[in-house]
Amino acid sequence: PPCADNGTGDICAAAPSGSPRCHAISTYLSIHSVLLKRNSHAAISESLDLPIGRGWKYGSGFVDGVFPVLSPIAQQILEFLLEEGDPSKVWLSLDTLLPSHDIWDDLINVAVQLRINKQWDPIVLLCEWILNKSSFKPDIMCYNLLIDAYGRKSQYRKVESLYLRLLGSQCIPTEDTYALLLRTYCTSGLLDKAEAVFTEMQKSGITPSILHNLLLNLSWVICYLGEKSAVVYNGYIYGLVKTGNIEKALNIFQRMKKNRCRPSTDTYTMLINLYGKASQSAMALKMFNEMKTVKCKPNVCAYTALINAFARDGRCDKAEEVFEELQDAGHEPDVYAYNALMEAYSRAGFPFGSYEIFSLMQHMGCEPDQASYNILVDAYGRVGLHEDAHAVFEELKRQGMMPTMKSHMLLLSAYSKSGNIPKCEEIITQMHKSGLKPDTFVLNSMLNAYGKKGHFAKMEEVLNAMENGPYETDISTYNVLINIYGRAGFFSRMEDLFQSLPSKKLKPDVVTWTSRLGAYSRKKQYRKCLEIFEEMVDAGCHPDGGTAKVLLSACSSEEQIEQVTTVLRTMHKEAKTMFAI
Repeated sequence: PPCADNGTGDICAAAPSGSPRCHAISTYLSIHSVLLKRNSHAAISESLDLPIGRGWKYGSGFVDGVFPVLSPIAQQILEFLLEEGDPSKVWLSLDTLLPSHDIWDDLINVAVQLRINKQWDPIVLLCEWILNKSSFKPDIMCYNLLIDAYGRKSQYRKVESLYLRLLGSQCIPTEDTYALLLRTYCTSGLLDKAEAVFTEMQKSGITPSILHNLLLNLSWVICYLGEKSAVVYNGYIYGLVKTGNIEKALNIFQRMKKNRCRPSTDTYTMLINLYGKASQSAMALKMFNEMKTVKCKPNVCAYTALINAFARDGRCDKAEEVFEELQDAGHEPDVYAYNALMEAYSRAGFPFGSYEIFSLMQHMGCEPDQASYNILVDAYGRVGLHEDAHAVFEELKRQGMMPTMKSHMLLLSAYSKSGNIPKCEEIITQMHKSGLKPDTFVLNSMLNAYGKKGHFAKMEEVLNAMENGPYETDISTYNVLINIYGRAGFFSRMEDLFQSLPSKKLKPDVVTWTSRLGAYSRKKQYRKCLEIFEEMVDAGCHPDGGTAKVLLSACSSEEQIEQVTTVLRTMHKEAKTMFAI
């Protein structure tokens, strides 16, 4: 049996010295040894006439881009797994299945469909039954599905244990297996382990040509491992991006190209998304153009990522250009592409442009989803058309969709901006009745609404509930308060809140500093503004365009304006962006 996790996160701590499983994550079995074991394993299964997993059905042993057609039996199994959550009942029912190749295909197709739907718990139930209770011989695809599910649930110890069991069962890991390991470690914050896996794979020396020679006479194909696998790099980059290690992710991308591994469409799409989310649409476009330069054909996802990048910057003109290019390339826009273009018009302050795209989507036979309605609610709310936002919210419900937390938040934000306190309180009540618990964003919106109306007592009540109740405060919470009190001229309360941030383990961001600066700027307290600006820079917080405007507004003479302009220009020249390539 495979070694168990020792509970510390270190695998195989108790394994005998020299055991190949003792170093399963950092070293690999001999290719010849593995092949011999696999052939032996297949021969035993054939002699006993037991069904064996046919992972070759999906090529690489994994399921990205596969959309299975379910048989009637598979459909019944799928519906049962989605409805029944009791493991004992699930396994008892699965025990009644008669083992056959068709049933095996049905089970794997069900697992693939569950993965498409991101239903990780049913995948665990099904694949654990295959491993522990059934007479089937699980293949690499079954293991990969289960590793993926545990990884998505952030159960890295389960992943490690399962990987050891995979090796012990004489299955051969594919590039997808290692990509899943890397992603699991990265998303769990275990970057040292991820780096160890990645480094050892590069050192393994298993190249496509070597594997081809070894496997030439075999009837089944194993995807190669090693430094030329884009899938592995993608898994590593994905995990780093998810955990916010942006600089490290970009370094891995550079290493990927340096090692002559050609980035795939997925690689570039991740990078475009990365820059887009950081409001770096110019860099996102640079990645997109590089992608086309190296003859990597963009797909719908890549185009949509670029549309989203321009949307975040409010560049609806550029977003529409990319949308047209998507169609010219022969792609059919999906709901995500339409939503991205709607978002572009929304952020640019053109709600009726968003509505036109919404109508076009329906006309073209593409059904709007919940996100489509949410974007439209936000589009109207951003420009103060709260009644139109409310009408879309009601239409969402008439279409049979259940308003989510985000739906309520966007409607609340619309009424908050217009200062309609009774409506805001009514929405909070509706959320409670719907079983939705207000989160930090909702309560921050209420703080802002009360503050703008000068209801400071109610604002403090909400803050007290957040600090002493089950709710969490974040830096945005205090940014709202600092801005409100600063605008109202309550400098003492504003400074108390600012000074309290370290004790709450919160770090002031550029909005915090700029809001504080703004309070003194409105009073033309130039020297005080310069002191705060110096504190801001010393704290490692880089000023943005808003900070510059506030600082300039504190000036009351040409000399002061020239002084501030000189400082800002000097800082701009010396600034280093973390996204430099």
